Amino acid sequence: MNRRERGTTPTTGAEHSHPIPGEERTRTLAGDGDNGAAIHEDRSVAGLVKQLAYDLSTLFSQELALAKAEMTRAVSDVRSGMSSLAIGGGVLYAGLLFLLGGIMLLLAYWVILPVAALIVGAVVTLVGAIMLRTGKKRMEADSLKPDRTIDSVRKDAELARRKVK
Repeated sequence: MNRRERGTTPTTGAEHSHPIPGEERTRTLAGDGDNGAAIHEDRSVAGLVKQLAYDLSTLFSQELALAKAEMTRAVSDVRSGMSSLAIGGGVLYAGLLFLLGGIMLLLAYWVILPVAALIVGAVVTLVGAIMLRTGKKRMEADSLKPDRTIDSVRKDAELARRKVK
């Protein structure tokens, strides 16, 4: 049996205390934070600064994770695209050689064979140059920029500035 000291009141197990002026009041909610981390709710200025530092640290970690995920995805997409380009290019090259040979033989009915070869070669060179220029534009650094992360960081910075004011 629990004994209590003289002059104290019985408790029900859930004690309610009134904060003392100037005393820091802390509430810990285990498991409510990100990844099971505890959240501290302090009513004092020091507690608010502590919470702001915690929130900024968590936010920064999340932004880094988002940037890493976006860059990993972008690199994976580029790698996959490059292998598809290489394999497709090899198959296309073989087919193109046969087609060009056929076109050259077809042109040989109207012009002599060396002239037919020059005409086909010039057209293929022009088409190839256009395709290379288009492919180069698609692989510029702007397509690898993590746009969502940059926008998110901008919004978070603006929110932090407004909170500090």
